[in-house]
Amino acid sequence: MSGTPVHTLHRGEWSLAEARRQLLSIAKELHARGWLANHDGNVTMRMPAGKLLATPTAVSKRVLTEGDLIVVDGDDRVVQGGRKPFSELKMHRAVYAARPDVQVVIHTHAPSATALAIAGKAVEPRMIAEAVVSLGDAIPLIGYGFPNGAEQVAALKAAADRCDAATIENHGVFAWGDDLEMAFLRMELVEHLATIQLRAMQAGALRTVPAADLERLLESRMKAGLGPEARRRKKAQRGS
Repeated sequence: MSGTPVHTLHRGEWSLAEARRQLLSIAKELHARGWLANHDGNVTMRMPAGKLLATPTAVSKRVLTEGDLIVVDGDDRVVQGGRKPFSELKMHRAVYAARPDVQVVIHTHAPSATALAIAGKAVEPRMIAEAVVSLGDAIPLIGYGFPNGAEQVAALKAAADRCDAATIENHGVFAWGDDLEMAFLRMELVEHLATIQLRAMQAGALRTVPAADLERLLESRMKAGLGPEARRRKKAQRGS
């Protein structure tokens, strides 16, 4: 996102005006990257008291304005803004329920990752050592379910408990993080890996890093404080 600011609004730094500005910037970047079309995709940011700042339904991210963004309460009723909420709020809520550290959830139809999901193939981070450190050794592929259905919501919650991104068959990609920048970068990496994977499959066999190296890479991930495992460890250490 050259030329755009880093989006790192953390818990305890709440300014609704700044949160709106940053979320709008990210939403427009998602459209500019070609990861959204029409009214596709959605972004939420966790706010105090169970509220979420969210993109609305039925508005292209290309023309979205700060005034279009909405705030919903814990029952997903609009408490600020004149637009309607999107239907997949339950899926965002599932990620937040599984991961108290997560502040932002992004959903897109990024083409390469979504194409692999439609073909029934998971995006493979083990192709590149650095990707294992960033995203772990797996990006779960969740099987098809009726959109926003109970089974799909439960599967996404289970994936969020152990990973930082997931794809869903015939649906798209979800990524989440401590702030907008982290969630965006994870979405970006998933799509980048998917593009590399598709080209590798066209070129021949898909090879991954040696299994013997995975443990060392995952330990590097843990030391860097990345992933749910590291966050659980930090929480346990603070409580001891």
